[in-house]
Amino acid sequence: MNKGQWITGGAREELADTFAGEYREGRSIRAIAEAHGRSYGFVHRLLGEAGVRLRARGGDVRAEAGRSAR
Repeated sequence: MNKGQWITGGAREELADTFAGEYREGRSIRAIAEAHGRSYGFVHRLLGEAGVRLRARGGDVRAEAGRSAR
């Protein structure tokens, strides 16, 4: 997929699911954007469309399952 190319319909939903999965695994929005050749804003927007709850800035990027109780 080329940067700046419009992504609509099923392809957009599929990409949003891919981004959501990567984000939930602990990748940052910036890392996802770079890996897929898209802008930060585009990835952020698709995560919102996918209903992903975003971490706070500078938040813990470790996966929930990997946490130990304190």
